[in-house]
Amino acid sequence: MEANSVIVRHLTLQDMTELRKASESVYLNKELSTWDEPTVKALLTKFPDGQICVEVDGIVVGCAFSLIIEYANFGDEHTYAEITSNMTFDNHDPKGDSLYGIEVFIHTEYRGLRLARRLYDARKELCENLNLRAIIAGGRMPNYAKHASTMSAKQYIEKVKIKELYDPVLSFQLANDFYVRKLLTGYLSGDTESLEYATLLEWPNIFYTKNVKLINAPRSEVRLGLVQWQMRSMKGINDLFDQMEFYVDAVSDYKSDFVMFPELFNAPLMAAFNHLRLTESIRRLAEYTEQIRDKFIELAITYNINIITGSMPFFVDESLYNSGFLCRRDGSWERYDKIHLTPAEVSSWSMVGGNNLKVFDTDCGKIGIMICYDVEFPEYARILADQGMNILFVPFLTDTQNGYTRVRHCAMARAIENECYVAIAGAVGNLPKVNNMDIQYAQSAVFTPADFAFPTTGIKAEATPNSEMTVIVDVNIDLLKQLHNHGAVHTMRDRRHDLYSIEVHEKN
Repeated sequence: MEANSVIVRHLTLQDMTELRKASESVYLNKELSTWDEPTVKALLTKFPDGQICVEVDGIVVGCAFSLIIEYANFGDEHTYAEITSNMTFDNHDPKGDSLYGIEVFIHTEYRGLRLARRLYDARKELCENLNLRAIIAGGRMPNYAKHASTMSAKQYIEKVKIKELYDPVLSFQLANDFYVRKLLTGYLSGDTESLEYATLLEWPNIFYTKNVKLINAPRSEVRLGLVQWQMRSMKGINDLFDQMEFYVDAVSDYKSDFVMFPELFNAPLMAAFNHLRLTESIRRLAEYTEQIRDKFIELAITYNINIITGSMPFFVDESLYNSGFLCRRDGSWERYDKIHLTPAEVSSWSMVGGNNLKVFDTDCGKIGIMICYDVEFPEYARILADQGMNILFVPFLTDTQNGYTRVRHCAMARAIENECYVAIAGAVGNLPKVNNMDIQYAQSAVFTPADFAFPTTGIKAEATPNSEMTVIVDVNIDLLKQLHNHGAVHTMRDRRHDLYSIEVHEKN
């Protein structure tokens, strides 16, 4: 199943028709397919913030329903009917201490897009933001009936835990950091697949705070994944796609919010045009760009991660730009261009520079993206910082160590000047059959401001020089807020606007 857009949001009654179709595709046993309009309306009336749905290409295809309860009122021995008060949801208690998950399902035709994981992540976010101590749920065991003649329910759970057996519900919940508190009997009437057994599951909220927010609240901890890309010979675009997906998959396994590729990482495809003039070969490479962009959009949705695609040659109205794309995990995307071109890009490839200076909104806050040489111009970064940028991403490509040194030290300076994080990612290795792209040198890294809350060196993390690898690191946005107001120095706030300023000129 492919998708162009995935959005997680609160459910409304207007979604009922689509939701009912999804429910009926999942529950062939009609006794379990209870989500009709009166039932959903009652649930939305009691607790609208707790009902979450996932929308694919404008169609609601799944949901996660929940209630707030005071868990001590029920204890570890209870049934689904008792929790839901026979589907009237009268037990919902806004002052309770636990979020109780009463339903999750995904339309059978939309499985394979990791949509259930997004719903679970949204529910965890809701639990944290409502300051509830845990998520509790009674988990069905739909494969147990197939094994009931040879093992007890307890034995079945143990075998699923050690992965000798697979259960579509329990295996998924264990993979999402839930643990089994006990076995429940007679939990859900009519559940013949589970023989009415269920696992009592809990996910403890370790971030139990006093802040009360809704889902999709601003993030404080953001995880970055940087790809230090190995240049290697490739037979065609499918080889490139395989390597792209390998890294996206690897970085997303660590639940990273972003993954960044280097500048001109797709240069191996230019080997097929090495017999042409430089200006012609780079233009032939640009013919792949939209296809590569579309693949990145697909990967961003499938792996639930925001992708900064590095850069690629890109045609706009017969002019050749050095461009990249921010591919968000909700399916939306935007283009960014290299503003400052190196002399070699102009003389060898006849490229032109972009004109758009902007920050990008993401689900992790405002970010900036500058390509390689751009980071050596402090005015550009300052303009982005004034627009609210917290993280600056810099995909780069340098052939020599002195070229890398310029990028590295300027990136470190931008982090200090603008009180932000700066992440850089480059390519390593060599391309013996690609003119003008034969050698590369890189050491990818994340840099920080220089103050007490940050590393004394201003280096949060860095890769091994000239080795193919990834860097995965967490950055804390709240530390930047503290720095802006309580840092030892205030490089943003202490500027002398009475003496100087930076002015942006509109250009057609």
